[in-house]
Amino acid sequence: MEITIIKSLMGLVAILGVLVFLLFLTSAKRKKSPAIFKKRGKKEVKSKVKTDFKSLLSIIKDKNTSTDELKKALDLVIKHHGVVHKKLGLRPHPDFDIYMDILFTICRHPNTDKNIIVNFDRALGKLNPEYKKEINDTISKGLDSRGY
Repeated sequence: MEITIIKSLMGLVAILGVLVFLLFLTSAKRKKSPAIFKKRGKKEVKSKVKTDFKSLLSIIKDKNTSTDELKKALDLVIKHHGVVHKKLGLRPHPDFDIYMDILFTICRHPNTDKNIIVNFDRALGKLNPEYKKEINDTISKGLDSRGY
């Protein structure tokens, strides 16, 4: 009888040792898991940025958009939608009206600065050299309309 009690106690100690080992193993995984999820979450957020023209245009037209968000949206416009169709003779392509609206909007935006305007002007001018005159005219009109 004493032998069975000793064997039972030894079996319980062994089971307790396995459970304690599993407890430490799972707690170590829990500590590492949130860091992995945070890193993956940041990558997913970056890839979920909408690059369609309507979304970027709504960010640019929003008066509450911060300077950094405005700069990022304009960079995405240049990256994904920067090339305008060729001119139709002497007239600009009708799609260029959207870019004129963007130029006018960023000139009047409350959170813009000269660097944002100049960088967008240069990048759009590089991608569309035949529209340089129209771009400069639109920026002039936009800056004149600020009313400062």
